[in-house]
Amino acid sequence: MAPVQYAKDQPAGFKNRIEKVAIVGAGGTMGRYTVAELRKTGRHTITALTRAGSNHTLPEGVAASVVVDYDDHDGLVAALRGQDFLMITLSVRAPPDTSNKLVAAAAAAGIKYVMPNVYGSNPLNAPMFDDMGFGPAYRTSMATMQAAGLQPIVLACGFWYEFSLGGGDSRYGFDLVHRKVTWLGDGNVPIYTSTWPQCGRAVAALLDLPVLPTDAADTRPTLSSFAAPNVAYITSFHVSQRDMYESIKRVTGTTDADWPAKHEDAQARWANASKALQAGGGVQLDGTTPLPAFEAFVQRMYSRIFFPGGDGVTPEQIVNKKLGLPEEDLDEWTRAAVRIATNNELATYGQ
Repeated sequence: MAPVQYAKDQPAGFKNRIEKVAIVGAGGTMGRYTVAELRKTGRHTITALTRAGSNHTLPEGVAASVVVDYDDHDGLVAALRGQDFLMITLSVRAPPDTSNKLVAAAAAAGIKYVMPNVYGSNPLNAPMFDDMGFGPAYRTSMATMQAAGLQPIVLACGFWYEFSLGGGDSRYGFDLVHRKVTWLGDGNVPIYTSTWPQCGRAVAALLDLPVLPTDAADTRPTLSSFAAPNVAYITSFHVSQRDMYESIKRVTGTTDADWPAKHEDAQARWANASKALQAGGGVQLDGTTPLPAFEAFVQRMYSRIFFPGGDGVTPEQIVNKKLGLPEEDLDEWTRAAVRIATNNELATYGQ
């Protein structure tokens, strides 16, 4: 592990704070919530990097917008030069090499700190991340960034609560529109999960920290203390399917009688989804319901966190208090999930 650096030892002109933030995906969901929270601090200048043809409207608070071609390395470097921090938030459908191109450009532009496109469950739980299909790419990406002199700041927020609960059976096991539930095991495996606003607050809090401690006596949290191999673990709720279910009944005024239930083994769902994904599609565990490839991809991710032991995150790893993140009301965000499902708000998500 590299020795701790102190601000007092840095060369003249060193800034011990992040001021200029470049965001790829500022018009997307994570980007919008992050911009909103950064705007509240009033201490950052935000530049949005957008691709030609993007139909996203940039949120208020973006100071500048630069249209880039991800295949134009020199253009990306020029767009990123002078920035202190790069946040990458891309659609799951984005070409897999997009992040690598952005990272290479960030290194060439002299950016030191990058938040990679790794929002989700515990990346340091290698068996789980491998089973989700992300492990090898994650480890390669981390090694590549560090070899280039970058310091990755990974935000491990779990899956997004309102999105995942409102996103159908393949995610948290609930069909809120048709009022059906699929219990994975007994439904009592707790997981860490975060709302979109909490994620935005976490990014803003990280970027409001001093970059380095002033000296050996400075015990404040710093941005550099969260750099890889460390991970910034945050959460809104630590809940099981059963906890979500009780919240759903409270906000909808329903009872057990309104929710037909079935049981599936989490490992069996994962294995079936993995097989279907490899084949380009398949069927659900019931043997008849179609399971398209993208839905299989989703099921493989989500079912894995409901294995015994959950996501492997411990309470001691959660840094909410260090970042000053608030406690949230479960029912408020369950209500948001019901709205998302009822209004079909995810119909074009990621497109």
